Amino acid sequence: MLLPIYLYGQPVLRKQTADVAPDYPDLDKLVENMFQTMAKANGVGLAAPQVGLALRMFVVDGNGLEEDYPECLGFRRCMINPEVIEQSDETNVKDEGCLSIPGIYESVKRPNWIVIRYMDEHFEQHEERIEGFAARMVLHEYDHLDGKMFIDHINALRKQLIKSKLGSIIKGKVSCNYKVKG
Repeated sequence: MLLPIYLYGQPVLRKQTADVAPDYPDLDKLVENMFQTMAKANGVGLAAPQVGLALRMFVVDGNGLEEDYPECLGFRRCMINPEVIEQSDETNVKDEGCLSIPGIYESVKRPNWIVIRYMDEHFEQHEERIEGFAARMVLHEYDHLDGKMFIDHINALRKQLIKSKLGSIIKGKVSCNYKVKG
């Protein structure tokens, strides 16, 4: 089932999220729905707050990006209650966008690699070192779990330049090819 994606301005996108319990009702269905919703919207990641749930979980899928980012081949994960436990001092800058902020892309500086501990959809624990664009995807979604968005990483001048576009999203004056809640 496709879920509506909550757009910039919705309070759930700025909330601190709660851990997901192993007995969360219909967790497998939620994970499946999040992957379907993300794919239908042509996204590479989707966090629970983006579908209206203040839960510490997200899905990512880098398949299809491997020509430009070989580390994304086979990189499809559900991460529940994740914790970044280490990250590189070295960084890189790339443009990012977000399904909750359609039509806006900005350059964001992120670590080159991370080590993250998380539970998968079967509540099996993993600890994984993730590099390159795959790390960027994970960190982008991880930010959502703390009520942050990629635009929080840009400088004040850039924020001022996109202020009217953000206002348009809040007012519902945005066109998306996916189901939204604005």
